[in-house]
Amino acid sequence: MKILAIDSSGIVASAAVVEDDNLLGEYTINHKKTHSQTLLPMIDQVVRMLELDLHTIDAIAVAAGPGSFTGLRIGSATAKGLGLALDKPLIHIPTVDGLAYNLAGSSAYVCPLMDARRSQVYTGLYRFQGYRMDAVIGQCAVGIDEIVAQINMHGQAVTFLGDGVRVSEPYISQHCKVPYTFAPAHLNKQRASAVAVLAMDDVRRGKIQTAAEHRPEYLRLSQAERERMEAQHDGA
Repeated sequence: MKILAIDSSGIVASAAVVEDDNLLGEYTINHKKTHSQTLLPMIDQVVRMLELDLHTIDAIAVAAGPGSFTGLRIGSATAKGLGLALDKPLIHIPTVDGLAYNLAGSSAYVCPLMDARRSQVYTGLYRFQGYRMDAVIGQCAVGIDEIVAQINMHGQAVTFLGDGVRVSEPYISQHCKVPYTFAPAHLNKQRASAVAVLAMDDVRRGKIQTAAEHRPEYLRLSQAERERMEAQHDGA
């Protein structure tokens, strides 16, 4: 089985091709360019370097949210466009699940932290039995105080990762009561290869959707939507 995966849900853009248990190629970049500038050229570069006929892939996996509203829309539009053009199914992988799976096999609990602004993080809490991942707390948008309180309640060592670590580290250092570590640089941001591996199981279970059916999962309203609702409320 061959999966093309993309993740543009956060500050990192990533594209990968995984075939069965082999990572054939991955292009991940964390730079100041927008995903609209980087994502398609990255996919094209991976495809060229692998001399890959895209018609030979079995499915397209996409980190489908939560995350940056603009990034998710770019990723979803790219996945939908490829799915329609190639007549391939899509696999919707929750962004926080994909980030957590970077640390597959960890003996500690895993807590992804994505900066959601407005004093919140996109997060969850996961544990592994071998390479099988179970969600102790499914992905959610909460304050860092809430997820740290949950971690303290569970009483297990934890590893944090994600772009929210930097802004959350001062709070964690003061309030986390269990042993904790931070993931190293090569594992602490989104990687499309993790999205692809998770997608393998979904394909085997028939958990797929058509390109037309796919929708991002935002978890929160966008700023424009919040402002519109506030203006409607003030004008009522």
